[in-house]
Amino acid sequence: MFAFSRKGKKLGRVKVQLSDSAQGTRSPIRHPKRVTNSNGDNSTTAINDSDDNNLCSSTAPELENSTSGNSEGWKKISTTGDKPTPRFNHAAAVIGKKMIVVGGESGNGLLEDVQVLNFENFSWTTTSSRLYLSPSSLQLKIPACKGHCLVPWGKKVLLIGGRTASPSDRVSVWAFDVETECWSLMEAKGEIPIARSGHTAVRAGTLLILFGGEDIKRRKLNDLHMFDLKTLTWLPLHCQGTGPSARCNHVAALYDDKLLLVFGGTSKSKSLNDLYSLDFETMMWSRIKIRGFHPSPRAGCCGVLCGTKWYIAGGGSRKKRHAEILVFDILKREWSIVHTSSQQSIATNKGFSLVLLQEKETDYLVAFGGLKKEPSDQVEVLVMEKNESSMSRRMTLPSEKRVSSMGPTVGSVGSFGRQNLASVIEHHGSGRKSLSETLLVSLRKLQVDDDAAMKSARSFEDERKPSAEETPSMVEPENTEKDEKDRNDDNVSFQETDGKSGFFTGSSSIYQSYEIQMAALIRKNGILEGQLAAALAGREAAEKNLSSVIKSRQEVENRLNDTLKDMELMKEKLVLVEMAQEEANSLSNIVHSDHVRLEHDVAFLKAVLDDTQKELHSTRGVLSGERARAFQLQVEVFHLKQRLQSMENRTSTPRKPYHG
Repeated sequence: MFAFSRKGKKLGRVKVQLSDSAQGTRSPIRHPKRVTNSNGDNSTTAINDSDDNNLCSSTAPELENSTSGNSEGWKKISTTGDKPTPRFNHAAAVIGKKMIVVGGESGNGLLEDVQVLNFENFSWTTTSSRLYLSPSSLQLKIPACKGHCLVPWGKKVLLIGGRTASPSDRVSVWAFDVETECWSLMEAKGEIPIARSGHTAVRAGTLLILFGGEDIKRRKLNDLHMFDLKTLTWLPLHCQGTGPSARCNHVAALYDDKLLLVFGGTSKSKSLNDLYSLDFETMMWSRIKIRGFHPSPRAGCCGVLCGTKWYIAGGGSRKKRHAEILVFDILKREWSIVHTSSQQSIATNKGFSLVLLQEKETDYLVAFGGLKKEPSDQVEVLVMEKNESSMSRRMTLPSEKRVSSMGPTVGSVGSFGRQNLASVIEHHGSGRKSLSETLLVSLRKLQVDDDAAMKSARSFEDERKPSAEETPSMVEPENTEKDEKDRNDDNVSFQETDGKSGFFTGSSSIYQSYEIQMAALIRKNGILEGQLAAALAGREAAEKNLSSVIKSRQEVENRLNDTLKDMELMKEKLVLVEMAQEEANSLSNIVHSDHVRLEHDVAFLKAVLDDTQKELHSTRGVLSGERARAFQLQVEVFHLKQRLQSMENRTSTPRKPYHG
């Protein structure tokens, strides 16, 4: 990766490893000029491969000082290939030996491209980011975005949220396969969070944890959500305690897959410098009380987690940008400043990205882009040497003068056992190996050294050589100096035993001394065997506990899956109930409308009936009048008939018919 010497790491400089080929031909790599620092040391600048330590090709970039005349701090990297568009408010992640950069903002608007920086030859390439496979196998465009999150997941990077040119209502999750260079949209379900930017997203196994941000109406958020990458389901997380206030442009980290840390950001009117933690075992928020130095408020900073150290770079407020590199020790709960740069460094840029590269003895912080006066496309590296206290320490047997008595020998074994156990416990505290495995390895190394000493003593006794230097070596070359020192100490002890006659006064003193030493070694071997047996028993118990924990975790996961299934069934039933309620509401509306219509019809019929009754009553009156007139007419006819009959009776003679 980066070829830094140990001295160069401490001084913040970069060293070159350049040589000609085996055939004597001239190397194609351009040798940089030597620069003499204030201490009189010479250093050169270049890069080599960290895997096989081969020389770089002619296109390998060189590391330059971030500022002229500065021999420490950020180092600029000269890259090759198709350099990306200068940008800020983008996102970056590391997959293997590649840095993936997605989106961001340039001077002309939002970007939708995907740029890949290969750390083997430091060349930029542009991938086909405009195409992705949808669930219907259609090739569509990915949206241009800024303020999003990029999380590595195996051979993929996940793009979560962000502000797009065409606003959306909900957070979308995209997956980019680095090998196939193909995008895919994850069709999420469940309670999908509202769209946002300036949020944070961290991954714990197959779960994504999303916190905070700013919605499309620029309202600050402090909600917490979980996205299951297996079931593609969003779930809101409800926690106890007083959590962080609503904020955006903060930083977050997940330690040991169970402790979420949230620092800084900006609220409605000010920048923040508070630090909160969420324990996922108790689901309890708590504000961390800081001892000693406390960082100033800042927003828009970048953070990377390396073991128990959380490095935070850049950020600031409306008035000032900060150039120092902060580190938070999670175990000690203390802040400190590990590096301070000038105001010309990349750490003072707005909206730059920061990723972590890890090697055996060195960590590299790689920053890209950002905005100062204009958007930048520069890549810079800061060397962070790992803390030696967090690395494994190898303990050797102290070279104490041995005497012929038993007591001091056993005492020296006990003091070494305490030192070795302290080393093991310190090694276990670093979190690299389990306590039982580390203790087992240390005890086995100690037993190998004792067996080698016993074999050396036996061979010396059998051959009866007059000098300790002719004793055949039964140990490996790496223990030669240690055994020589032990033999010298044995010579001293033998000289002290004889007192006057020297080292070789007789074979009896040699036999007696080696018998005493053999007895001490046998006792020490027994003690070590007991400790080894105890360590093995502890390891078996730890493995049993681990298996029980794994089993309980699987049971909890099964219960969680069953609960999720039950929730899905309940959601389906709830949907059916809602559909039935909607049908009932529609039927009720229909019945109500029919009832209203019937009431109108009844009122109309009543009005018609009233009119009919009135007409009937009037008709009855007319009919009774007509009946009275008919009766009167009958009476008049009757009278006329009587008069006519009387007149006919008066006249005897018939009357002549009238011919008018």
